[in-house]
Amino acid sequence: MRKFNIRKVLDGLTAVSSAASASSAAQQQQAGNRETEIQETLQSEHFQLCKTVRHGFPYQPSALAFDPVQKILAIGTQTGALRLFGRPGVECYCQHDSGAAVIQLQFLINEGALVSALADDTLHLWNLRQKRPAILHSLKFNRERITFCHLPFQSKWLYVGTERGNIHIVNVESFTLSGYVIMWNKAIELSSKTHPGPIVHISDNPMDEGKLLIGFESGTVVLWDLKSKKADYRYTHDEAIHSVAWHHEGKQFICSHSDGTLTIWNVKSPTKPFQTITPHGKQLKDGKKPEPCKPILKVEYKTTRAGEPFIILSGGLSYDTVGRRPCLTVMHGKSTAVLEMDYSIVDFLTLCETPYPNDFQEPYAVVVLLEKDLVLIDLAQNGYPIFENPYPLTIHESPVTCCEYFADCPVDLIPALYSVGARQKRQGYSKKEWPISGGNWGLITQSYPEIIITGHADGSIKFWDASAITLQVLYKLKTAKVFEKSRNKDDKQNTDIVDEDPYAIQIISWCPESRMLCIAGVSAHVIIYRFSKQEVTTEVIPMLEVRLLYEINDVESPDGEQVPPLPTPGTGSNPQSIVPQSHPSTSSSSSDGLRDNVPCLKVKNSPLKQSPGYQIELVIQLVWVSGEPPQQITSLAVNSAYGLVVFGNCNGIAMVDYLQKTVLLNLGTIELYGSNDPYRREPRSPRKTRQPSGGMLTVASCMCGLSNLYSESVKKLRTSYISLSDINEGTMVPEDRCKSPTSDVKDNSFSRSRSSSVTSIDKETREAISALHFCETFTRKADTSLSPCLWVGTTLGTVLVIVLNLPPGGEQRLLQPVIVSPSGTILRLKGAILRMAFLDTTGSLIPPAHEPWREHNVPEDKDEKDKSKKRRPVSVSPSSSQEISENQYAVICSEKQAKVISLPSQNCIYKQNITETSFVLRGDIVSLSNSVCLACFCANGHIMTFSLPSLRPLLDVYYLPLTNMRIARTFCFTNNGQALYLVSPTEIQRLTYSQETCENLQEMLGELFTPVETPEAPNRGFFKGLFGGGAQSLDREELFGESASGKASRSLAQHIPGPGGIEGVKGAASGVVGELARARLALDERGQKLGELEEKTAAMLYSADSFSKHAHEMMLKYKDKKWYQF
Repeated sequence: MRKFNIRKVLDGLTAVSSAASASSAAQQQQAGNRETEIQETLQSEHFQLCKTVRHGFPYQPSALAFDPVQKILAIGTQTGALRLFGRPGVECYCQHDSGAAVIQLQFLINEGALVSALADDTLHLWNLRQKRPAILHSLKFNRERITFCHLPFQSKWLYVGTERGNIHIVNVESFTLSGYVIMWNKAIELSSKTHPGPIVHISDNPMDEGKLLIGFESGTVVLWDLKSKKADYRYTHDEAIHSVAWHHEGKQFICSHSDGTLTIWNVKSPTKPFQTITPHGKQLKDGKKPEPCKPILKVEYKTTRAGEPFIILSGGLSYDTVGRRPCLTVMHGKSTAVLEMDYSIVDFLTLCETPYPNDFQEPYAVVVLLEKDLVLIDLAQNGYPIFENPYPLTIHESPVTCCEYFADCPVDLIPALYSVGARQKRQGYSKKEWPISGGNWGLITQSYPEIIITGHADGSIKFWDASAITLQVLYKLKTAKVFEKSRNKDDKQNTDIVDEDPYAIQIISWCPESRMLCIAGVSAHVIIYRFSKQEVTTEVIPMLEVRLLYEINDVESPDGEQVPPLPTPGTGSNPQSIVPQSHPSTSSSSSDGLRDNVPCLKVKNSPLKQSPGYQIELVIQLVWVSGEPPQQITSLAVNSAYGLVVFGNCNGIAMVDYLQKTVLLNLGTIELYGSNDPYRREPRSPRKTRQPSGGMLTVASCMCGLSNLYSESVKKLRTSYISLSDINEGTMVPEDRCKSPTSDVKDNSFSRSRSSSVTSIDKETREAISALHFCETFTRKADTSLSPCLWVGTTLGTVLVIVLNLPPGGEQRLLQPVIVSPSGTILRLKGAILRMAFLDTTGSLIPPAHEPWREHNVPEDKDEKDKSKKRRPVSVSPSSSQEISENQYAVICSEKQAKVISLPSQNCIYKQNITETSFVLRGDIVSLSNSVCLACFCANGHIMTFSLPSLRPLLDVYYLPLTNMRIARTFCFTNNGQALYLVSPTEIQRLTYSQETCENLQEMLGELFTPVETPEAPNRGFFKGLFGGGAQSLDREELFGESASGKASRSLAQHIPGPGGIEGVKGAASGVVGELARARLALDERGQKLGELEEKTAAMLYSADSFSKHAHEMMLKYKDKKWYQF
């Protein structure tokens, strides 16, 4: 039995399960041998954990760069992340270990390398010639802060400007500092008494590499001669400078200033600007200066052969444009276009046809990096339309509140969703192809379809094609359109239980085979959708209202000792009080003037046009009861074969037949137990102090918003609702509404020992419904046949079984009622129940029964009708054809442990204590390598997998501690070793726990670098070549090399070799040919230089020889003369 203690040792592995739990697993194995022996194929070597890809918009972007030859875009973020984008489907994510903000990015154009400058004053050189880029070198500045970098095209010398106003020069090949330094006090006027401020701009004259333009924040610009090491010209202006840009001919440059002006300077006229423009300033009649505007943060000056140059700028709006959105301004000739953006502009770049700064630039697009979006503007078309963005950057269009992941879906699903989603596309995009087109796709080694569904704060749901580590939006469903929207705040219904986002999605239940979709929203509403390819108009939206509240009518006892008798099923929550009606009652009050029988949202009463896709089958809403708002829904399940949907919260459970539009079950949690309740309950009494319905009811209830799951900094924390997972994860909540019937259960409940950051409020929560699972199994110990049933799990670790008696299929299904009855079966685990599943006698997973999808909006043929009459709605699952003697196994996972229970005997044959000190946030029973396992994610950051049915530990890796509620809310496992979570409010991180996928990942990843010929340099022309005036080159090696400039101060910066490692060597292998060519070129250059040196030496020898002859002749001439004869 020692084999159960063997675990795969991985980096970061720490033991969580104690030896005791392992030995208990061994004991359970012995018990299991008596039942039946199932051959398990999964071993620890089948598992390995690694991140695969990250999708979505880079969170908190801070820097932007573009390689115009490779056509690769790079975005840096405030958290030190680096995202690289090539053609659609080619994306890459890297991370700087320090986590410091990226302040600037510079490509080594067409070299497959990138330099990043960080806020912690480090420079890093990234090798992009491998599928997973790695840092080759780093340089840490110790005494000065980096403010601006500039790397000229085809140069290996990087200029680094600092906060002190100095410029240092770095050799990007060796990542070492040159001894050549431009000191601020040498650059500015000697007569100047003030420091010019940090460096905000560095660039070399496009026509003369020996002249460097340096911009200081205070408004001073200096043209520095690198050879003579002195300033040629100094240009001074009163206003602070934000950016500088050259005209390609090198005779003019443009500066943007803090007062919203642009100044254009002629290089040789430093006394005053050639022209001053205030793009958004109001021109005053008296010839006075225009009113000052907001700062112009960046300007670019791009020329065209055929027409006027483009001046493109961000910012500069006048101060009286309050509430106006951020703008990008495009000035072209006499026309000025102001392009409004949805979010503030972080940076922008103009994409040009040539990488050479001394040629006509021919701009064709502008890439604008916004705070929460990436926009590409087509400069070549009238009206400057935007390009349709092919990257999956709209995950956060509305904040994500939940997500589900489905691998190995039916093959017809993605085409079906794509076809209905294609009709939702916006019009008016640029007709040109997306210009960021670099890199190559990886090999597709995974052939199964994958779908991710995201639920959002505005009530929308998005379906994404996630096959083969890509992501593409398929279809968007707006669930809020079924409800009336309040036009203004005064008109807002005072029945709302949330301050904002009343339509936010909390739970998604989806059956991929039947395409039935069910969602639960934050306003205690459930909507069932059916998929159709036909457009329909629904005259009256089918609706049910459910009154779900556990209530006992007793006198309030001040000392709390009086305990009335427990309710019998059917009395406490009054199932007869359900009001199936087509539309909600507008307002209703109970006799004491409290709000009663009112739902939180108002369903539209006008006909609703429903496009092809998901169409409403039924809306269910929980209603207010005697001034108490409905509690948030904590679990949800839908079954297409049975035509049922079930949901629960901390008050109880409700089951609805969505085919007959009737409520079948409406019970308080305690009533589910009947007389078998294992707990000593203290019933909750109605509170005396209640607000009258006239005023707006402030719900300082036991719910504390989704806002702590998303938008940590954007939205204000709302105290309006808390989800089950929030309670389970120990969020602190007011005690007001959290007194529970189970608050004094000491014997049967367990005390959770949580980490210091997560506080247990177990005693303050009611017993909520936490898991629901429809299945066809043995419901009682004595059963000899399978029957449809519902397994219900609660937050106190109880599993209850409800039997479903379904009428025959066809028309009878719509006429006869579904009979629901408790089975009396109760199972117990430690911790809230999270997930349930069933295995057949061979250990294979039994999928819930489902009905195949068919088009409901098309009349059926007579033959089809006959078939459907005969057809029982339960699809044949592997279990239904089994012999009576064969067993099933129920797999139940709770926050603390997992159990495998043999059915019908109900013996616990295997048990595993998953964690003692933490708790499981997500557990899923998934298929992998033709077998089944249990995958768990714990709050202490461990990801674990267990074999089934024996619950042997197969993987235990410390991956990611629970740092925020967003991770807890969105983490999910799926089949074939795939998992995901929302790593930031805008990004999804995918990972795999499958060894096979880890091995294939390198092949599946796209390549960023592809060998491309660098375009030819612009032709100088005959006359320019003859008389000079073309671009002047500079031997920077001669100026900046160690022989000329000496060594830099060692204390100024520290060189750190990068962790490129073996993978770097592998990745670089693809660039070997390029390296050889470069080496050959370097040898040629060296030979050329040696040849030049020989010539210079020979010339010097000749010169010395002639000088010696001349000196000898002079000596002979004057040898015999006296001093007075000279």
